[in-house]
Amino acid sequence: MIDRTEAGGALRATLASIAPGTAMRDGLERILRGRTGALIVLGYDETVEAISSGGFQLDVPFTATGLRELAKMDGAIILTADLHTIHRAAVHLMPDMRIPSDETGTRHRTASRVARQTGLPVVSVSQSMQLIAAYVGENRHVIEESGQILSRANQALATLERYRARLDEVASSLSALEIEDLVTVRDVATVAQRLEMVTRIAQEIEDYVLELGSDGRLLSLQLDELITGVDADRELVLRDYLPSDSEDDVAATLARIGALSPTDLVDPSQMAKTLGLATAIDLDSPVSPRGHRLLARVPRLPQQVGDRLVEHFGGLQKLLSASIEDLLQVEGVGEQRARGVREGLSRLAESSIVERY
Repeated sequence: MIDRTEAGGALRATLASIAPGTAMRDGLERILRGRTGALIVLGYDETVEAISSGGFQLDVPFTATGLRELAKMDGAIILTADLHTIHRAAVHLMPDMRIPSDETGTRHRTASRVARQTGLPVVSVSQSMQLIAAYVGENRHVIEESGQILSRANQALATLERYRARLDEVASSLSALEIEDLVTVRDVATVAQRLEMVTRIAQEIEDYVLELGSDGRLLSLQLDELITGVDADRELVLRDYLPSDSEDDVAATLARIGALSPTDLVDPSQMAKTLGLATAIDLDSPVSPRGHRLLARVPRLPQQVGDRLVEHFGGLQKLLSASIEDLLQVEGVGEQRARGVREGLSRLAESSIVERY
């Protein structure tokens, strides 16, 4: 899985720029098919100039065929950062030899050191090993064939389908328990666990989509269909059950959940602690939702109005028992909207109980 920190973001941007369907990827594959190697710096600045010697200044528009022909010569090829121009070719790069590198081949070692010294992405094409490697900072990523990535992506997609089905089950169960006022800390922790698991698998598939470029269009559509509503549900669950439902607290809690190790993620007591709900011995303690999640399922109800309803009534049970006259006391709720909220909650209550039993 690609790192999602700032350094990982630079790697992701580089992978997107050399993904299938781009002119850069076409050029790299031409080099591979031609059985030649290449060292390509994706950017030019004073640092690159300082470690460059010899070569030819070209400043010609980038083309895949041009990249392939220039790769026949010894030396590195330097492109502009937007990859629209080939700035120099046949350049001898002399990075600081004191920069550590685990690479053994001359071309790969130079690529690794140049990437670390300049902070710019460097792509190395190996003639002998027939592989493409991208170096970004201290990261090294081998570019695989689309078929290999698709195979792993399809396995991950099948896993996501199973986890999403299980998430829907526990979410429906939580809705029924909320309506009956029988929710425990364990129930909330279970839903939060499943939401995070689905999110993590989806992020892994997003990385595959990024690397696949134009070859990943169908995969992207399948992913979008499977994760629809998951991000919103994560926030709504937290707004319902956290001691505070402020945006800052929700965002901080999501960050803590995202930082959980795989072992802690599957531990209900650890999830409960992360949510600030209980310790390990309190998993069966009752908790009551504010009502954000169920109100979000009421058709044509703006979030601002839903928030005011929650603030006014203070909890889901009072919302469920509120009459139309009670609802009319809330700012922004007219008679038509009050009836819509009343009927919407009633239908949700009926369907949730039917599904549970």
